[in-house]
Amino acid sequence: MATNDTVKTPALAAYAGLVLRDAAIPELPNHYRGKVRENYDLPDGRRIIIATDRLSAFDRILTAVPLKGQVLTQIARFWFDRTRDICPNHVIEYPDPNVLVCRNLKIMPVEIVVRDYLAGTTSTSILSMYNGGRREMYGHRFPDGMKPNQKLPQPIITPTTKAFDAGHDEELTPDQIIAKGLLSADQWAHVSRLALALFARGQEIAARHGLILVDTKYEFGVDPDGNIVLADEIHTPDSSRYWFAESYPARFAAGEKPESFDKDFVRSWVVARCDPYADELPAIPDEINLEAARIYISVYETITGESFPLPPADQSVLERIRANLRRFF
Repeated sequence: MATNDTVKTPALAAYAGLVLRDAAIPELPNHYRGKVRENYDLPDGRRIIIATDRLSAFDRILTAVPLKGQVLTQIARFWFDRTRDICPNHVIEYPDPNVLVCRNLKIMPVEIVVRDYLAGTTSTSILSMYNGGRREMYGHRFPDGMKPNQKLPQPIITPTTKAFDAGHDEELTPDQIIAKGLLSADQWAHVSRLALALFARGQEIAARHGLILVDTKYEFGVDPDGNIVLADEIHTPDSSRYWFAESYPARFAAGEKPESFDKDFVRSWVVARCDPYADELPAIPDEINLEAARIYISVYETITGESFPLPPADQSVLERIRANLRRFF
């Protein structure tokens, strides 16, 4: 399936100076700044989450991509709507294209990563570990002779610690999760079932649009009644890896990297120029950020089948958000 080219990169040039790097709103209470989101906890138990345009990878902020926050919020909205029959989620309302008002949950200290291919570029990815000689990872045993980007026999869960301080996620096994008291055995079994069911739904819908959902990350929380609820985001280009299904077989057979539909575009650009875990990051030029914006928008349009609603190019994103959130001040 070809990339949806409804929005061309040159058409996005007007948005180069409209990136939302920060969304600090002093009138809102209990501010917490995450890697890419600004969070505000309201006294009544609701949380306001504002998605900025920051792009995070390798435990660092790499750049800010125009319109990215709006794209992520709206893609997550699409997926939350189509998976609520599998698992309840934290959504209450969307008062702005970049903003979610949700239930404030006690977030579980484990991120549930589901993978169906030997892929990845970060230090916690199974491909990086495999290339480094590891064969035991996350409680799974991998055979010798596997090739990069090879499909696994079935989807697996590779859990990591949840870095609440925006620090580094670390590898876990199911036994460690239970032994350390991070989750009970029942909680682990429950979120594992939910994660695999959500991933299966994601792969099914992605396949209809010519995409492979390669891997993804889920975060779950517990509400005041003890119910497990899906939180954060779901199946966005920041939390997931997408490949084009049509070209994957030939590229894999040739030992070539699959056509990617996620933030790997920027990650790969950075990796080609430095060690992102140790070196100073190179300045990412506007043309790379604008191409990344086009890719994010194409993800939205390909998955949803709808044209991306471009906002006015002469309006400050933060001022629009402030206006739409004024009733919460």
